[in-house]
Amino acid sequence: MKRLHLHLSVPDLEQGIKFYSTLFASKPSKVKSDYAKWQLDDPRVNFAISTRGDAIGLDHLGIQAEADADVIETQQRLKAASFPTSDIDSGVCCYAESNRFWAVDPAGIPWENFVTMKDAEVYGVDKQSRDSACGDTAATADSASCC
Repeated sequence: MKRLHLHLSVPDLEQGIKFYSTLFASKPSKVKSDYAKWQLDDPRVNFAISTRGDAIGLDHLGIQAEADADVIETQQRLKAASFPTSDIDSGVCCYAESNRFWAVDPAGIPWENFVTMKDAEVYGVDKQSRDSACGDTAATADSASCC
C-alpha cells in the first residue's frame, strides 16, 4: 500500500509542530532541529515540515511506496506517457535513506517517488536527482537541502 507524502516549509518549526500535532491529534514520529514528520494511518500520509525550503509553503509532494517495484512501475508509467523523470537513485533525504526518483507535474510541482530503507542521522545533501527532474524549479534550492 502506498502513502501520500507532503512536505511543507515552515518559518517556525516549534509552532508548526504544535499546530500539526493538534490538527492530527498525534505527536510527530520523527523530530530533528529543523524537521518533523508524522507517519499517519488516518489519513494515510507521510506529512513532513521543515525550515529548509526556499519559500514558505508547499515544498514538494510525493508517493511513499513499500517496495522498489512500485517505484519502478510509477517511473515507467510516467515515462511511457512522455513525462520526464530523474533516474532512480539511492541517497539520504529528510533523515532517511531511500531509493527514489523525481518528476515535475505540468504546474511545476516536484513529486518525489520513493521507498524508505532506514533512518539516517543527517538531513541529506543529495539534490542531483531532483535538480535533473525539476530543472529551474529547484535551481535556486539550498545546496545543503535534498528535498
